[in-house]
Amino acid sequence: MYNAVLMERLPPPASTSTAATQPEPSLTPEQRRLIILGFLASIVIAALAATAIYFMVQNPAVTTVIRDIFIIFLAIESMFIGFALVVLMVQVARLTNLLQHEIKPILESTNETINTVRGTAIFVSENIVEPVMKINSYIAALSKFFEFFDILGEKKNDKKK
Repeated sequence: MYNAVLMERLPPPASTSTAATQPEPSLTPEQRRLIILGFLASIVIAALAATAIYFMVQNPAVTTVIRDIFIIFLAIESMFIGFALVVLMVQVARLTNLLQHEIKPILESTNETINTVRGTAIFVSENIVEPVMKINSYIAALSKFFEFFDILGEKKNDKKK
């Protein structure tokens, strides 16, 4: 029942005929250039990989040395990544500490201030603004009342002349 009510409130789906009549947005020259450069870069990387594989198959002794160098490089890189993760964990711990011990009291103080301002606004509204508005409305009514009688007095004076 509820879903039926929601479905009635939804606008009708856009027709496919309007989407077919609209032209598709074309690529800008910069986008085309980036696509072509990406395609060419992937072809160059594939060619370099094929060339490297060919030379590694031709000379297995050099391939073993290159493999050992890459293993050492990856081990050093893993140590740097581990160190970066430790630093990241320390930073997250410091941020959590900051949020709990410094930001939270500031937010509580701000909330207390907002509640005080809200109370002050209500007090001013009830004790100053409402009475002043009532007095202004009474004064406006009295001025219209006297203006009305003044107009009647002028009309009587005009008839006597």
